[in-house]
Amino acid sequence: MDLDALFLHFFATEDPSTLTQEDFSLGVERLRLGFELEREEGRKFALWTLLDGLGHAPLPADAFAKQPQLKAAAEEYLKAAFHLGRFGDPDE
Repeated sequence: MDLDALFLHFFATEDPSTLTQEDFSLGVERLRLGFELEREEGRKFALWTLLDGLGHAPLPADAFAKQPQLKAAAEEYLKAAFHLGRFGDPDE
C-alpha cells in the first residue's frame, strides 16, 4: 500500500500538514470505516498500522478478535514500535 495514496483516499490530500483538525477527524473516521469494512487481511493490517501511527488504532484484541494471526502480528508491531521509540534504531 502506498502511504500517499492512502492519505489521498481517506483524507483527500497527499500532504497531511494541510489538514485542518476537522478534516483530520473526518479522514480518521473514513479510515476507521475502511478498516472495519476491509476483508483482505494484508490490507486490513496496513490500515490498522496507519490508524496506530495516527494515534487512533483500536487495541489488537479488539481490532483482530476473530483473526488470531493478525492479533499476534499487531502485538509484535506494537512491541517493536515501543522498542524503537524508547531505544532508537540499533543500526544508527
